[in-house]
Amino acid sequence: MTNISPSKNRVSQLRQTVLDHTPVIQHQYAMVVPCYNEEKRFAYQEFKNFAQLHPEVLLCLVNDGSKDKTLAVLRGIQTESPNNIVVFDMPKNGGKSEAVRQGMLFVHKNYNSKLIGFLDADLATTPEEWLMMAKYKEDYPKFGAIVGSRIQRLGAEINRDDSRSLASTVIKKIIKTILRTNFQDTQCGAKIFQRNLVPFLFKNQFQTPWLFDVEIFLRLQGKFGKSTLQRGVLEYPLLHWSEIGDSRLKLKDTIKIPLQLLGLYYHYQLKSKPKSILKNKQPQFSLQPN
Repeated sequence: MTNISPSKNRVSQLRQTVLDHTPVIQHQYAMVVPCYNEEKRFAYQEFKNFAQLHPEVLLCLVNDGSKDKTLAVLRGIQTESPNNIVVFDMPKNGGKSEAVRQGMLFVHKNYNSKLIGFLDADLATTPEEWLMMAKYKEDYPKFGAIVGSRIQRLGAEINRDDSRSLASTVIKKIIKTILRTNFQDTQCGAKIFQRNLVPFLFKNQFQTPWLFDVEIFLRLQGKFGKSTLQRGVLEYPLLHWSEIGDSRLKLKDTIKIPLQLLGLYYHYQLKSKPKSILKNKQPQFSLQPN
């Protein structure tokens, strides 16, 4: 039988105490960060510094069934700031859309944050700018959501590959047509929603793993009407955004994505019309905060 030294036992107990810690602080904002196989690239120091400087923000790090030691890395950073870092572990990989969905519902159920959103783990958008978005949203309470927009303009450092293919341009036009509004950027990984919208937007699984951002807006339109995006969603022009890795569309994507978009159009705008819109007999959600 292997003897475990008292000191190791004590360290293990302390670590478990930290992981089981229930924060007493009320977090105004909650940021969900989906993580898959991030062991070697996770921005540990950046997230740690942000968490310690901003106790009002809850960081929910979602391990999306990673095959490497991502979960251990996330548990490690949780021990460094237990008051506002929590880890949600998904044993099986579900893809980014499912990791975001599960994380949003977990936060909504267990914490009282009034604004809940998500951010990509690669920090193409920084957590500091995500927080700026949240505070900007508070100045405009009539809007139900705020989303980052990577618009090239004077004074902004938006590092994107402008030599995009024709297919990418066509896909953006298809998205604008489906959403029936001049939305500039649906795919930016920084989005924030007021609390009362989270159950409605994230209760059901998304139809696609990578176009779930478009689905979010289609769900909003299906519930509140065609002009929802104009009346209820703020686009926030980011000051900083850096492209991480090669995100150019591959040949198979140029075929698959338009087909998936047509599938979304059929599912959300042709297949079914919400009874609350057609008959006005069911209670309506409000874009206004509770």
